[in-house]
Amino acid sequence: MTAYTEIIAIACALVTVAVAAAWAPSVARVFIIAQAAFWSLSYLARPLVLLAVQPEPHYGDNVPDPRLAELGYDRGIALVLHHVVFGLWVYAILIVGYAIWSRHHPIPAAPAMSVNPDFVPALATIYAIGLLGRGASYATGSIGHAGDVDSANPILNFVGILATVAALGLIIFIRPTRPRTTALLIGALLAGELIWTVVVESKTPILGAALAVAVRFAILGWTKAKVVGVLAIAVLGIGGFGWLQSFKTTESGKAEAVMISSAYPPTVRPFLSILRRFDLLEAATDAYYHGTGYWLTPAEEFRHAALSLIPTQLLGAPKFQSGTAWANDIRGASVDMTRVQVSLAEGNVNEGYVVGGYTGIVVSVGFTFLLLLAWAKALYSRYFPVVVLALALTGASSLFERGILGSMEALGKFLQAAVLATLIYLVVEEYRRRAKPRAPKAPAPNPRAPAQPPQQPLVVIGKKGSESWD
Repeated sequence: MTAYTEIIAIACALVTVAVAAAWAPSVARVFIIAQAAFWSLSYLARPLVLLAVQPEPHYGDNVPDPRLAELGYDRGIALVLHHVVFGLWVYAILIVGYAIWSRHHPIPAAPAMSVNPDFVPALATIYAIGLLGRGASYATGSIGHAGDVDSANPILNFVGILATVAALGLIIFIRPTRPRTTALLIGALLAGELIWTVVVESKTPILGAALAVAVRFAILGWTKAKVVGVLAIAVLGIGGFGWLQSFKTTESGKAEAVMISSAYPPTVRPFLSILRRFDLLEAATDAYYHGTGYWLTPAEEFRHAALSLIPTQLLGAPKFQSGTAWANDIRGASVDMTRVQVSLAEGNVNEGYVVGGYTGIVVSVGFTFLLLLAWAKALYSRYFPVVVLALALTGASSLFERGILGSMEALGKFLQAAVLATLIYLVVEEYRRRAKPRAPKAPAPNPRAPAQPPQQPLVVIGKKGSESWD
């Protein structure tokens, strides 16, 4: 079986997912299509580039994998994508079933929080507090970057999460009366997330912002212009990532990047910055080389996933970090990682394959599917903490490039953020309640005043009968 056979099978599965999304509820449709696009870049675009260019592995270029080059790109890609084909087809079947079921179970017309007068002011307050956390992280040099194992200042990093959650909430729920004001506010929020994307060197903030815009349009109604706008935001945000990063790169680094890119055809070079950020093909290669088992048992995975929801301060012990463990144990089985400390995205299919083979793939893919349904339901909740969790998932990579362990770790952080955000919401709600002008009370009746006789209805007698007014 050749690599092109596996790639065609993956393409058919992802097309099935995208087509089925057209019959899914509007909000869930956004994430389903985004998943198909995300996995296309990892499991279609990157293998096709490798097969077409056959690049030699080079230090500083993570697009060619030395392990695939050693096997031969055609044979190597065919081998590492075999379990991916199975997992994506399982997910496609689940999405098709959900699309059929949802046709007979319509969702509410609008999220419950969209009519809550205290919701947007609370999000604005949370966003301001989160920006202070981001600013403090930048000023103290404690900003966490993509792939970092630990944050230099966990407290500031935690407060900074609030800015991401609130920004996505404002993009989705803010409803100014003037369209120009709406465009300015959403543009400012998008610019803030794009700047933060560059600062933390991660694609996640701008992707989350683009998804939030898509969710907003899904709630309010789609037009062709809105579709083009969302695609433009995502492409420009990711495509411009490399250009923005160049301002932080030294001249020698720029020269090395130009030399590395020169090995690729001119038509591919503009997309290299995107391909380097979608690295699930490397995770699939890790899983193939490691094989099934010899890492965690299903019981250990369940225990680690459950403990991820408990704050470290209450647990009293360091929690299992799946991204770090994947780097050390899974990728470390075929790549020398002794001098590298990084947290990697494993992907649901790859994690499931390593833990439990093809049965594990079904469980892990099913978990991602259930998490998607929970997200779509939570966004319409009338409970503030539940909506905050949905907003946090909108800006996270759990539904795209994490398995059960990574998703549960993210949920553990988001639960803590939801508690803090809820406390802020309660303060804002109480402040607005006290600041609201009260209607004047009616004067109390005088007990010494004589009782007024009841008024008799006025009767008008005419030729056609009588009518009365009270």
